[in-house]
Order: sequence, then structure tokens, then C-alpha cells
Amino acid sequence: MANPKMKHEKNIEGAWYCTDPDDDNGEGCIACNVCYTGAPEFFAEDDDGNAYVMKQPTTDEEIELCQEQMDACPVASIGSDG
Repeated sequence: MANPKMKHEKNIEGAWYCTDPDDDNGEGCIACNVCYTGAPEFFAEDDDGNAYVMKQPTTDEEIELCQEQMDACPVASIGSDG
């Protein structure tokens, strides 16, 4: 599960987030590109390739798409407080 105390600084405010790559719990983004290639309207990459949430999902369909990215994340660096 993503560590809510280690959110990437570029995440837009809201329930969905990606963790910072420096998360000591081992759940930090590893720049695998799964989320920002699978849902580029919601996830983006910083200069180092690490993911952050640039748009929060609002519809059931959008939430489902973000949930798919969270499930596919190999290091559990995507989280949702909602």
C-alpha cells in the first residue's frame, strides 16, 4: 500500500496520489511508466521519470481506470485516500 506520508510533491490535491521515489518503506515510484502510459490524462512523469497525479478522476469510469493503474503498479506507489 502506498505511503500517504511520502506523497510526490507534484501530485495535484485530492484523494489519488503517487509516492515519492525516496520512500524508505520501499513503496516509492521506480519510474516503470505503467501508470502514465496507461492513463496519461491522470498520471504524468517528472524530470526523472517518476509518476505523480496531475488530474484527479471524477467519474466512475475515470476512477476505474486509475484503480487499474494502482493494481498494476509493481511497487504499490499509487494510493487513494478516497
